[in-house]
Amino acid sequence: MDDLLSTDEISALLGGGDLPAPPDLPAEDSQVLDEVAGVFASSENNVFGMLAGKDVHVRAGETVTLSQTEFKEKFPESPFVFRAAFGGFDSIPLAFVVEKRGALTLADLMMGGTGNDAPEDAGEIYFNAAQEGLSQVVGSAFTSLSGLLGGKRLMPENTSSALEAEEWKVFPSLGDDEKLWSTSTEVEIEGLTPFSMWVSIPLDSAKSIAEVIHGVMGTKESAAAQQRQAAPSAAPQMGAPAGGVPSFASPPPSSSRGAQQPGPMIDVRPAEFTPLVSKGSTPGASKIDLIADIPVRVTVELGKTRKNVSDILALTTGSVIELDKMAGEAVDVLVNGKLIAKGEVVVIDENFGVRITEVVGATKAYAM
Repeated sequence: MDDLLSTDEISALLGGGDLPAPPDLPAEDSQVLDEVAGVFASSENNVFGMLAGKDVHVRAGETVTLSQTEFKEKFPESPFVFRAAFGGFDSIPLAFVVEKRGALTLADLMMGGTGNDAPEDAGEIYFNAAQEGLSQVVGSAFTSLSGLLGGKRLMPENTSSALEAEEWKVFPSLGDDEKLWSTSTEVEIEGLTPFSMWVSIPLDSAKSIAEVIHGVMGTKESAAAQQRQAAPSAAPQMGAPAGGVPSFASPPPSSSRGAQQPGPMIDVRPAEFTPLVSKGSTPGASKIDLIADIPVRVTVELGKTRKNVSDILALTTGSVIELDKMAGEAVDVLVNGKLIAKGEVVVIDENFGVRITEVVGATKAYAM
């Protein structure tokens, strides 16, 4: 089908003109990448709504393929750019491009403000806060994209941000003519001035993402087709032939014996498991059910550190406390203060959650 000419191409040839230039993205890739754009828009809506505590509406805008130079012309002033990479997927580069006003609004919300209190000439602390907010958006989006990409474990890496100067590019390491796949959103937060955001990925990398998603979708469709084919063929084995009379293969070897002759004895015993009670307890009298309804406190520990009293007294709004865990490292899940599992932080609708990635040994779990 790819070798057939379209109606526009046939008309161009009949009219003596040149064939139209092929699109930057095939239609099927554009459809898949529209799904990716929807994931980023949904993540923006969830994270901004959680930060603002207000009604947030994120509307999808245009999706385009432009050169870096053409993309830059969309911004009348130097924007705030947050850059990251797809950790776990070839370190594909990604950029969020936000109007300066939008970045300051996000920063003020991150710092506990209303979104209206950020100064026009904000300092570095404000843009660090904006970077953290966009990092949460990317982390939420990567969690959702993991399913589309066949379960790849994605995490933001090589993150950086800057309020760009006059001469800027989305991806400084790429040429001015490098094509980008870009999608925009309009963010409306109750009581605040709307602002626009763009997500950009190099076009070749966007095609790689679409190719992987196509492969995952094809695998799922193939598996579903095999299940549909296998279901009818398995049914006659349990039913009867067309004549309505049950048919059997050759009779079992023991069928020649008399009808009353018992078959061979089969040793059937219940499975044996290691008991959860101590050796001194009455055999078979496990008490685990007696405490199943007792509530316990589940705590997720992002990290910890030690500070002097003078350091604590010096804390103010916007202060940053460095923890003993690296970015992207698994968090600890504690039950009544005892470590039972490790996991990664995710965003579910408007709430934080933890996806369990490792459960500690049973000995430690029961020791609590």
